[in-house]
Amino acid sequence: MTNFLIRLFLGKNHDPSDPNVRGKYASLACFTGIVLNVLLFAGKLTMGLLAASVAIIADAFNNISDAGSSIIALIGFRLASKPVDKEHPLGHGRLEYVSGFIVDMLIILVGFELFTSSIDKIQNPALPQVGTATLCILGAAILVKLWLFFFYRKIGNTISSSSLKASSFDSLCDCVATTLVLISAIIAKQWNVAIDGWAGILVAAFILFTGIKAAKETIDLLLGSPPSKEFIDGIYDFVKDYPSVIGIHDVMVHDYGPGRQIVSFHAEVPADSDINIAHEEVDQLERDMHHKFGCIVTVHLDPIVMNDPLVNELHDVAVEAVRTVNPDFTLHDFRMTVGETNVNLIFDLVVPVDCKMCAADAEKAVKDEIAKRKDNCFCVIRVEHPFV
Repeated sequence: MTNFLIRLFLGKNHDPSDPNVRGKYASLACFTGIVLNVLLFAGKLTMGLLAASVAIIADAFNNISDAGSSIIALIGFRLASKPVDKEHPLGHGRLEYVSGFIVDMLIILVGFELFTSSIDKIQNPALPQVGTATLCILGAAILVKLWLFFFYRKIGNTISSSSLKASSFDSLCDCVATTLVLISAIIAKQWNVAIDGWAGILVAAFILFTGIKAAKETIDLLLGSPPSKEFIDGIYDFVKDYPSVIGIHDVMVHDYGPGRQIVSFHAEVPADSDINIAHEEVDQLERDMHHKFGCIVTVHLDPIVMNDPLVNELHDVAVEAVRTVNPDFTLHDFRMTVGETNVNLIFDLVVPVDCKMCAADAEKAVKDEIAKRKDNCFCVIRVEHPFV
């Protein structure tokens, strides 16, 4: 069914990386979610009112909140796809994250209201009047939500949308929640036992859990979460094909919304190479990376001395000292100046973010370790944390 809908609305040949195609994918997902969730809401609300079941009513409002989420997500996709303008030179991509956060807050609000209603039902229990039609509606809802889980997941992965991936997880949670409601309805019908309020609390808890988890993920995107390991590994592997580049560091990725990433890093090139040739190759690297990864790329050239025996010796000394202090420490931008009595070693020391050693202590420890090996070396160290 999913492939049929994609072919029906997008045709056979389409590129998901194209912003227009991506918008069509998002519209298909959102409109499908709106229609199905509204139908589920109408069916469940009708059965819930007839059966006087707070759990079924709670599940119905969970579906209408999902429909509202799809509407806001659709608006967010449309606003995010607006072209750049004078006030927003990097586009409007983060509006997708803002709309997602609004959806998350609505989900949390619905969950809280249903939680309080369920507590009242526990304090004032009443046996719901469950019929065969109610059980059929709940069973059908489980199947619909299970299909939506696979539907959202496929499209979310195709266009790399965190919003649709969250919707797929939400649909899976809805399957579990509706299953709990169905079980409570069967128990009420077969054994005349009222656990409706408790089932409502479980449904509300699922809604709250989904909303809070999704809100955290959206806030991380707005604050600036690190890129995936696969993305960074792909960059490191990609630059290996360019002979002038012997290494990269200070990789930074700025996320301005789906398909709007800015990548920058320092490319190490031999200091004795022809600067024009190295610059031309790095320019080509920027263009090739833009074509492959779909992001804006800026590369800074760092000349590295390769054939000086003293530089190579002291570089190895510094590397060994750094690893002795902490195997997770690394260094880059190593330079050396020679005076009458001392040798200045100048480099950047990269300390992991989760390292318990403060920057000043890390710097001192490395300086002391190098002094043990070469007492005529004076270190000028800049401590930094990795950005990816």
